Amino acid sequence: MAENSKTVIVTGAARGLGQAYGWAFAEQGWRVVVADRDGLDQTMEGFQNPDNHLALPVDIADIASVQAMVAGAIDKFGAVDALINNAGLYGALTGGRAEDIDEAEWDRCMAVNVKGTWNCCRAIIPHMRSQTSGAIVNVASLAAVMGMPYGLHYTTSKAAVIGMTRALARELGRDSIRVNCIAPTAVNTEGTAEFFGDVLDKQMDAVVKSQSLRQALEPEDVVGTVLYLAGDASKLITGQTIMVDGGTVFL
Repeated sequence: MAENSKTVIVTGAARGLGQAYGWAFAEQGWRVVVADRDGLDQTMEGFQNPDNHLALPVDIADIASVQAMVAGAIDKFGAVDALINNAGLYGALTGGRAEDIDEAEWDRCMAVNVKGTWNCCRAIIPHMRSQTSGAIVNVASLAAVMGMPYGLHYTTSKAAVIGMTRALARELGRDSIRVNCIAPTAVNTEGTAEFFGDVLDKQMDAVVKSQSLRQALEPEDVVGTVLYLAGDASKLITGQTIMVDGGTVFL
């Protein structure tokens, strides 16, 4: 199937990386379903032909909400060829010592970043199995590979996403469903600004100095990898975690 006749769901698409992914897929001719809890108006306004795309509300921590999102996408476009599991908790989290992390915040982080990713996968898998094709791209983080201190809940949740990616790739390969993962470093987005707060400039400077390519990443620096993993050019790639980190970690 040609890329310009395919449909992709992008979660967490109201702003930041998710918004950039949605716009990039549209530029490549994909039909795009952008999903988030709310605030999708700006994303839809950024599409050249918004009637070719669809905005749907979703709370990824709620399986019923996720199932309704998938059903809405299929009802509109007839099929879903790729899922970008971008939604997650990041900027809203509070960093701190491991023993001081609030238990309720830990639970919420796992409910969204881990269970939410699983919810989206388990809602789309039956559909992709029925069409014997599909690409799932999960979003982890450099934090999960390096072991980011003072953010144990976030780091742990993203490490779980990498493990989930590998297990699903093994399980779903016989159905010609590919599952891969990207692990970006800190990217210049609203979420990163919220996460680092008053020490944003200091932290971003430290991030860049740790990279082989010493340039801060912008959203457009990440979208190419996502487009590649969702499309036919990577049709024999599955179970992989691709670092998009300016050369910080070599796997």
